[in-house]
Amino acid sequence: MGKSLAVTIVLYIVGILLVMMAILILLKGLGLVTSMPDYVLWALVLMAIGVGIIGGIKTVTTRK
Repeated sequence: MGKSLAVTIVLYIVGILLVMMAILILLKGLGLVTSMPDYVLWALVLMAIGVGIIGGIKTVTTRK
């Protein structure tokens, strides 16, 4: 079960990061976001990690 939890958490984190980066690229391409401070990017990465951990744990515990 330990590996299943770790894999689930990593997949959630990567998935959330990919979606957030796609949205940022789309917004930059449309010209809606011209510049973004570094701390905003770090906040998004940390948020993706936190949500990925919570989502992964929730998914594994509700499977039982």
